[in-house]
Amino acid sequence: MAKTTTNRASINMTQGPALPLLVRFALPLLIGNALQQVYNMVDSMVVGKFVGSTALAAVGVAFPVVFMMSSLFMGLGMGAMVMVSQYYGGGEQENLRRTIDTVYTFLIVGGVPLCLLGIALTNPILNLLDMPPDARDEAFLYLVILMGGLIGSLGYNLNAGLLQGIGDSRTPLIFLTIACLLNIALDLFLVLVIPLGVAGVAIATIAAQAFSWVFGIFYINKKYPELRIRPFSFKFDKGIFKQVVRLGLPAGVQQALFSFAVLMMTRLVNGYGSTYAAGYAAANKLDTFAFLPIQSVTTAATTYTGQNIGAGRLDRVNQGTKASILLCICFAALGLLVIPAGPSLLRMFTDEAAVVEAGMAFIRRLMPFYWMLGFTFTMNSVMRGAGEALVPMVSSVLSMWLARVPAAYLLAHFFGRDNMHFCYPVGWVVGLAITVPYYLSGRWRNKAITRAGSTAEAEAEAAEHLKKELGA
Repeated sequence: MAKTTTNRASINMTQGPALPLLVRFALPLLIGNALQQVYNMVDSMVVGKFVGSTALAAVGVAFPVVFMMSSLFMGLGMGAMVMVSQYYGGGEQENLRRTIDTVYTFLIVGGVPLCLLGIALTNPILNLLDMPPDARDEAFLYLVILMGGLIGSLGYNLNAGLLQGIGDSRTPLIFLTIACLLNIALDLFLVLVIPLGVAGVAIATIAAQAFSWVFGIFYINKKYPELRIRPFSFKFDKGIFKQVVRLGLPAGVQQALFSFAVLMMTRLVNGYGSTYAAGYAAANKLDTFAFLPIQSVTTAATTYTGQNIGAGRLDRVNQGTKASILLCICFAALGLLVIPAGPSLLRMFTDEAAVVEAGMAFIRRLMPFYWMLGFTFTMNSVMRGAGEALVPMVSSVLSMWLARVPAAYLLAHFFGRDNMHFCYPVGWVVGLAITVPYYLSGRWRNKAITRAGSTAEAEAEAAEHLKKELGA
């Protein structure tokens, strides 16, 4: 059974109906993710309104670049979250402790070299992106500052992953609220009061993230003694780290390749000029907001699956999958509202009609197909929670590189720049074709790392449950 805690923010997901548990866990995640996007959007809104469209294009290129550089650490954080959820569900406190010490040691030792590497690679990456010349200098300055402070973002995300692993999605919301408010205040001060332009926006972002990370360490240590974070203990367990790598490296590789594919898309968009690039960047912000509910539900599904696998409750996993898919389809339907609201929303970033129209070309071709994304993300998240990391990676990578990126260039060449955005549903079809058959095969159910979740009895129970499921 899951280890209990005195903090009521932590949710034991091994008992009770799946749907209410997922909603209870996902709602704070959704609010928190929305806040995170708010302070990312504030960067774009401030530079778009008060600096110019070239600055908006410069800020828009930053997300996939930073995401690519941090993807390895973020993937290992996902692996740590899965291990924490299974150890927590199985009541294995010592392994829980060793996991936290190991991943934090890796963060502290590896974080600074990653920041330096990011700074060194900024120019080559901008060359690869074929950045419009009028936005090049601002993009370079913005990225160098963000890369220098990358460790704050990594630390925050690691704290959030540890808490989500034990079923607490409310506490990270506190950290994000602090970061959001601080970022907005600093944005306005460093752009309007001290006119630093894109440099001020970048400084505001890294300062807010670093403060939220450090505050999070003190808060977790006070509220969750069983998760006590000791950043400089330098205790490193090779066996634990191998498990983290096994679970997290595929996700890290997936995120890196995903980010690189986004960079290839950005290169294609940049070829149409800074105005079109600015519209694409603004529309991507709206797309991110539309995706947040699906992201929150599927993250909840990972924790739900991990805790139940860890506790040997494989009978409950299928309930969680069905509930997650239902929620994702509902959110995909609501996402269609972005289409009529799109022009008004895009005008929050810019007053230029050409930028708005470029953004709407993206939104109109994307939102009707969101339901496919919900199916794929749910099943991949459930499999990750069970300990199967390879197949979700293969599904994502092939859907991106076998379908989306080639389709974007072909569609742009033969049908015009606006129709390149149909590459997204093309990629999602390929992802579904890989994910669904493997999920239905049930082979992912025997990947648990805990004692309770890997017993022969539990595997036999899972096989019998799957037979009933397929025969229904």
